[in-house]
Amino acid sequence: MTWHDDLYVGESIVHKTNRIKWKICHNAGQLNIYVIALASNESNLLDIIPAKELLQKGYPKQNLYVVGLAKGYDEAVEVAASIVDLVYHKTGGFAVKNYLTGNH
Repeated sequence: MTWHDDLYVGESIVHKTNRIKWKICHNAGQLNIYVIALASNESNLLDIIPAKELLQKGYPKQNLYVVGLAKGYDEAVEVAASIVDLVYHKTGGFAVKNYLTGNH
């Protein structure tokens, strides 16, 4: 799992970011926390994943590039939308993966 240097975080957890990241990396349960990652397929822009899913042994975490964190699904959707909006206003397109990985 790789973490984006400038992580996008929901307002309700901005002061808990480091602790939440540590818990996710150390497989500690995180209720109502969502991870926003680059899409796992070409059809999507971003994936919104409940942090509890990352506890599963078979979950493919090695290729996960995390760009955001949020508390609750609604806030996760807001953070993901703000990322897409930012990319659109900066580039005029929706190449979220290219923009966030520096390939723009």
